[in-house]
Amino acid sequence: MKHKILKYIVMLISLFLLPAMTFAQNGDEPALNGGDAAWIIVATILVMMMTIPGLALFYGGLVRRKNVLSVLMQCLILTAVIIIEWVAVGYSLAFTSSQGGLNTFVGGFDKIFLQGISINNLLEGYTIPELLFVSFQGMFAVITPALIVGAFAERIKFSGFLLFSVLWALVVYNPLAHWVWGGGWIGAMGAIDFAGGTVVHINAGVSALVMAILLGRRSGWNVKGAPPITPHNVPFVVIGTALLWLGWLGFNGGSGLAADGLSASAILVTNIAAAAAALTWTLLDWIINKKPTVIGFCTGVVAGLVAITPAAGSSGVLGAFVIGLVAGLVCFFMVAHVKPRFGYDDSLDAFGVHGIGGIIGSLLIGVFATQTITGEGGAQGALYGDWNQLWIQIVATVATIAFSAVMTWILFRIVDALVGIRASKESESTGLDISEHGEIAYE
Repeated sequence: MKHKILKYIVMLISLFLLPAMTFAQNGDEPALNGGDAAWIIVATILVMMMTIPGLALFYGGLVRRKNVLSVLMQCLILTAVIIIEWVAVGYSLAFTSSQGGLNTFVGGFDKIFLQGISINNLLEGYTIPELLFVSFQGMFAVITPALIVGAFAERIKFSGFLLFSVLWALVVYNPLAHWVWGGGWIGAMGAIDFAGGTVVHINAGVSALVMAILLGRRSGWNVKGAPPITPHNVPFVVIGTALLWLGWLGFNGGSGLAADGLSASAILVTNIAAAAAALTWTLLDWIINKKPTVIGFCTGVVAGLVAITPAAGSSGVLGAFVIGLVAGLVCFFMVAHVKPRFGYDDSLDAFGVHGIGGIIGSLLIGVFATQTITGEGGAQGALYGDWNQLWIQIVATVATIAFSAVMTWILFRIVDALVGIRASKESESTGLDISEHGEIAYE
């Protein structure tokens, strides 16, 4: 009888030890964590919502009524076409290793059409399925070229826009994502970009500026005596802003790829920076223009969200507040004074908000990164005694600006020669909704 009782006790203990033994035999490889996976599924949905309908409504409300459908269609078509491009080749180019020295600059073709990735594969070093990571990062790949829409709104041919955007995703976004996140040279030198300051916002913002300059101004924009070009639907802008702000919590909060303290911190600092930038912009509006405008508040929110994006995984409360404050000040100045002064028609301020906000956030990582967030032995900024991180951030930022500007200029020339990019004067006057799509938004 005693032997039977002992046997049952040993069997019971074995049941509890078996999972731990299996874990140890696998070399302490992470196991699937349902909580982490569930959070990244939610974050993926939130980031997709940022493009459609968030960015679509934000940009759509800012243009004139005769062009609202063209902007909505540009966001919609990019969502569809970039998802296909990402699965077909983009993910492989961004997040796999190529042969030889090319790995520094671009990934390989190991996972084109996601070959070799099963439903049971975990992302290396993490507790979520790799297929979920593909979807999450795919939403970043979607929204980045969509941000550029704000620079050339109301004056671009649909065919030229579509060809340019696909080529841009292939040869600009994918290599830069590899440089920073996929094992390339920017990540290897220790640069920090938690959720896309360089890859998404500086990349898109600088490309937006180049496109705006090469396309030229909209007819009647910034012309003395001409009526101002004003937003046609401010409530659309407000709804779009709210969806962007909400979605950004997944954008930044999900970038740690786990439901943990880092995710909680990223969400907290995201809200702090957005609030600080929005209040700063509103106060400046109130003092300078005598009225606190709704459009100003909404633009300030986005500026703060952009600026904190690269720093959300390395900066604490103090850093978030200062980053938001600086973003509100500098982006307001760029939009309200620099753009009219130099006369480039960045229609919806893609460069003034996303480009400049991304630069601010990327550089200030080098000041406010703290081991309170990055962990013992992690990166820290100049405020905490390490000036080297600031230098690394400067190099990463300058390299991103140069790469984006040169590649966008080349692609513009190629696409313009092939199909043309600028809409005709007649199309622009009529409105792109009718001339490009044969539809009108309002009777």
